[in-house]
Amino acid sequence: MLLGLSLGLARAAERDPEDQLRQVRERIERLQRDVRQDTGRRDTLAVQLRDAEEKVREAGARVAAVRKELAASDRRLAELTAERQRSEQALNAHREVLAAQLRATYMLGPRDPLRLLLGHQDPAALSRALVYYSYLGRARSDQIADIEAAVARLEQATALEAAERARLAELETTVSGELAALDAARGERTRALQATNAQIRNNSDTIAKLRREAAALEKLIADLRRALRDLPPPGGQAFERVRGRLAWPVGGRLAARYGQPRGGGLRWNGVLIEAARGSEVRALYDGRVAYADWLPGLGLLLIVDHGGYLSLYGHNDQLYKSAGDRVEGGEMVATVGDSGGRSQPGLYLEIRRGAQPVDPVPWFRRPSP
Repeated sequence: MLLGLSLGLARAAERDPEDQLRQVRERIERLQRDVRQDTGRRDTLAVQLRDAEEKVREAGARVAAVRKELAASDRRLAELTAERQRSEQALNAHREVLAAQLRATYMLGPRDPLRLLLGHQDPAALSRALVYYSYLGRARSDQIADIEAAVARLEQATALEAAERARLAELETTVSGELAALDAARGERTRALQATNAQIRNNSDTIAKLRREAAALEKLIADLRRALRDLPPPGGQAFERVRGRLAWPVGGRLAARYGQPRGGGLRWNGVLIEAARGSEVRALYDGRVAYADWLPGLGLLLIVDHGGYLSLYGHNDQLYKSAGDRVEGGEMVATVGDSGGRSQPGLYLEIRRGAQPVDPVPWFRRPSP
């Protein structure tokens, strides 16, 4: 009985999606570490380029974060300035009302109750005057309380505005420092890229490098398929059925097309889209991130598993997803960059059915971005 229960619990644990996902994440993390170690053993210059480009990515991420804070601080400062101005207007309005009340009191004549009593022969008129004075007294008291409250609000709004202005100044100093760090990281990346290019003496070296990079990608795809084999496929409509209905991940010019020669018998397995640095890269379709790391030749690479199909996004500047994350079609997952040694920014896109690359263009509503 106990043995049967234990076996049942073990099988239930094996079927637990969260446990499966945790195991797959661990496999992919080990795989990403192995890729880094393999790169280090094979190519010292590639490691230098990778490290330099990751410094650029980290510095760029910090700059983006500080700029986001700056934008939020600007909005907050505008709100506080508007609040201070409203408080000033309210205070001025209360003061004007109080001044009007004082003028009205002055026009009514003497305010001393004894003088009122002695100065009025008509008891009814005296009664009315006392009532008027009581009203004016309460109104003045209320107005003075309103003025005191308005002054307190104005002082608070002014203090908050001053604090936000000081914070904004600090953020501007911070972003200047981060921009300097970004420039330094880009300079280091340029030197690493120059060292890599200096090692390529002729066309044969270029072809050999391309072959090494292609082999690294093929090995990664094979390893990923093994790592993902126990993970349930992403839900939703089958990827095969959205052929011809997808939106391009980024706008730009197609600089290379599937099947075009690259030299040495190699051909493009995907498309290269020229786009501005920092342009948003959006997932083609619902799926789960299978890989999010640096790879020789493709730089910062994101691979999304769509259940039998993979979409690959290379040369990114920033990655906003990690291995195991769920993504939705159209969701921003990265930004365009030039990582992997490119001389200008662009996005490399592949679609694979299993391990086999297929022409991406027929999958989209339009023939070009």
